Amino acid sequence: MRRIRMIIEYDGTNYSGWQRQLNAPSVQETVENALRRLTGERELFIVGASRTDAGVHAAGQNAHFDTECRVPADKFAFALNTMLPPDVRVRASMPAAEDFHARFSAKGKEYRYLFYNSPHASAMYRSLTAHVMYPLDAEKMDREARLALGWHDFAPFAASGSVVKDTVREIDDMRVERRGDFVEMRVHGNGFLYNMVRILAGTLIGVGSGKLAEGAITRALESGSRLDLGVTAPPQGLTLMRVDYDADGEGAHKE
Repeated sequence: MRRIRMIIEYDGTNYSGWQRQLNAPSVQETVENALRRLTGERELFIVGASRTDAGVHAAGQNAHFDTECRVPADKFAFALNTMLPPDVRVRASMPAAEDFHARFSAKGKEYRYLFYNSPHASAMYRSLTAHVMYPLDAEKMDREARLALGWHDFAPFAASGSVVKDTVREIDDMRVERRGDFVEMRVHGNGFLYNMVRILAGTLIGVGSGKLAEGAITRALESGSRLDLGVTAPPQGLTLMRVDYDADGEGAHKE
């Protein structure tokens, strides 16, 4: 038995999210089914670093699995990509230490949220962006984003129903930049609460459009109230860009 790590890219439009569901297609199930056909191992399961929601994409999802199959580690990507649908691709596969864990060994993650800021929605980018028709002030959004930096209790940024006990996280980089009709938010931290990035993005929409006064993030951190923040931005603008690990696979990550 050996452990294999994969880096997976997917367009989440047609999936219920990463995690296997009973009555809806998921990315995890899609990759597992291909792996089971490839290896002949019916009890093979994969573990992902991030349980992305329905409609959310990934450029750098990480996952691991254990197998007795003797396919060389780097060849799993090539073999699987002949079996997977075109909206899921294994970008790389490699051997991993037996104690490597895609989720619990992760030290941090980077997400991108992409707004298409134009009076009319895009046909080409409709599944990868959130359309905002009214003007956004990207400089104001960037100033607001910096208010989230550091260690904070991000409880008001979690979706209702979240059951995680520890809501303290560190965001070490968050910025907003305009490129033509695209306004891009990038955020990197040691962990994120359920819907936290989408709530941050929705708050920046509010500030950038003038519907929320600047300082909304600070007010929410001080009050602990979800009411001080903006709406939860739609899923299609969100992409998991990368997951960070130490070279030896060790690290601490809060989910």
